[in-house]
Amino acid sequence: MLRLINAMLLPSQGQVLVEGRATAEWDPIRLRRGIGYVIQEAGLFPHFTVAENVALVPSLEKWERGRTEARVAELLRLVGLEPGEFEGRRPRELSGGQRQRVGVARALAADPPILLMDEPFGALDPVTRAELQREFRALAQRLGKTIVFVTHDLREALMLASRIVLLETGRIVAVAPPQEFLQLKHPEVRAFAASLETHPGVTE
Repeated sequence: MLRLINAMLLPSQGQVLVEGRATAEWDPIRLRRGIGYVIQEAGLFPHFTVAENVALVPSLEKWERGRTEARVAELLRLVGLEPGEFEGRRPRELSGGQRQRVGVARALAADPPILLMDEPFGALDPVTRAELQREFRALAQRLGKTIVFVTHDLREALMLASRIVLLETGRIVAVAPPQEFLQLKHPEVRAFAASLETHPGVTE
């Protein structure tokens, strides 16, 4: 689904619309530069500093240096990293949670209207993951962007989503807001709901 949105794949039938325009009609480079990406392990360039990683897309877009530096500082503060302390560090000098925060800042750098997030917290320890989930939920509400967030964790989906889409072998089998999702009768939804009962925990 993420590859269809950013035109890495084109649909064999129908259309995928981004900002009302079919992905097949977009220049793929322009389309992808207008989309932010956050993946597992953040995908940072190890030889770049934190500031250079966050500034990647603005640099490609040839922003003025002062504007880029101000944006990097703004976004690091937004994700809870003090610029003076973190701008010059390399990814290897960060914890897993800090790398994910930098990944989110990089995805937001050029203020894209869409974020694609592929299990961004899946590789983190449970405590760090829960902390970032809470912070991301608050951040998403402030940003007001379209975010497509892939997860296999139903608790994460119930906590973060405004709408849950369940895929089975590449087909959409259920779509509902979180408060209605667990009431659906589809067998795959029931299987996910049963997993919550088998492994009880806080869903917030």
